[in-house]
Amino acid sequence: MARLSNKVALVTGAARSLGAAIATTFAKEGAIVVLGDVTDDEGLQMQASIQAAGGAALYLHLDVANESDWITAVRRAVERFGKLDILVNNAGVSIPRVPIEERTVDEWDRMMAINLKSVFLGTKHALPAMRRCGAGSIVNISSIAGLGQSQIQEPAYATAKAAVRMFSKITATQHAHEKIRCNSLHPGPIDSGMLHRFMPTPEALAKRLTRVPMGRLATLDEIVSGILYLASDESSYVTGTELVIDGGALAQ
Repeated sequence: MARLSNKVALVTGAARSLGAAIATTFAKEGAIVVLGDVTDDEGLQMQASIQAAGGAALYLHLDVANESDWITAVRRAVERFGKLDILVNNAGVSIPRVPIEERTVDEWDRMMAINLKSVFLGTKHALPAMRRCGAGSIVNISSIAGLGQSQIQEPAYATAKAAVRMFSKITATQHAHEKIRCNSLHPGPIDSGMLHRFMPTPEALAKRLTRVPMGRLATLDEIVSGILYLASDESSYVTGTELVIDGGALAQ
């Protein structure tokens, strides 16, 4: 049996990169996938791609920092498919690293809105739907930036990702009695468009990999495998924890 049969999953940032890989894998594993993003053309293409492969998907425009968008997305998912079992708060942005005193307030606020406020809003509006189901799984995509290697991290990004970890633990402990689980996943550097935009040269990438004992980037599939585990019933006794997939980076 597919690992997510009869599950309805909402994935944010689902139009490209890691989000698209999550959505595609979830659909292959039997889930009905609600794709949330702000890039409508790519989101609709993802919907069509999943449907063409025999999966079930619905694209919804979702600005994760906008509460009204969240209210609409959860309502439409439940109206269309009858329930919501899984939420993956994947949407996020990064920014070039600068010293703290050079970071603007507007830049800081944007990082907090998209990387942290979004997780709060998604959780807030998914919880009632999951409560009606009698169970649920929330997977919040954080980063090793929220756990360590602080000397090389961008302050706003790392702070938001660290807060995601703690928010996940609070969600888990306060809702465990309702069979709603919540965990955070902390990838190391991933072979994705976002990373290559910030490390466009072989020299920059090689320098970053000196801090990864395995000496390579993670593949999207390697990260998705952990997300799938946390989303599925295979992790039914796992809540309030963090899953690190980082090639040994934090063990240095």
